[in-house]
Amino acid sequence: MRDEQKINPKHAEIRQVLRIVGPLVAVVGLLLIAIGFGSFFMSLGKFEPPRFFWCAFLGMPLLFLGIAMSQFGFLGAVARYQAGELAPVGKDTINYLAEGTKDGVQTIAAAVGAGLAQNATGPDKMVPCPECGHAGDVQAKFCDACGASLAKVCPSCGHVNDRDANFCANCGNGLK
Repeated sequence: MRDEQKINPKHAEIRQVLRIVGPLVAVVGLLLIAIGFGSFFMSLGKFEPPRFFWCAFLGMPLLFLGIAMSQFGFLGAVARYQAGELAPVGKDTINYLAEGTKDGVQTIAAAVGAGLAQNATGPDKMVPCPECGHAGDVQAKFCDACGASLAKVCPSCGHVNDRDANFCANCGNGLK
């Protein structure tokens, strides 16, 4: 479905009127301005008041009104033209910047990943004890508040696993 079919059908009629009446009003305004200023400059050498200078004051608002009506009448066409001209340039610019910064972004992503991995196992990471809830160091083997074991021991092979492990690192048995 075309965009014009989605909007109010009267918009096309109004747009057509604005495209015709707007330039006509602007031309009439220009003519009145020319007549007014022509009358003013013609009267300078005769030492008499200009007879049609008032036409310039009537022509200025008409010129403004005609230009405004024309802008609204051609606004959609101008916007579509600008979008057609600007979109490919914007796309090329983004692609150029992306290609030029790809290696830098990969380096930053690797550094962020390494920092997150270090923070997950770093000495400043605190986790609660499953027995008493006291926050303790992630690398601690026992809770410093209640003495409970913080490591998961595999019931199948006896291997000591990290406390967040779901499966044994030695035999692959599920840990609870």
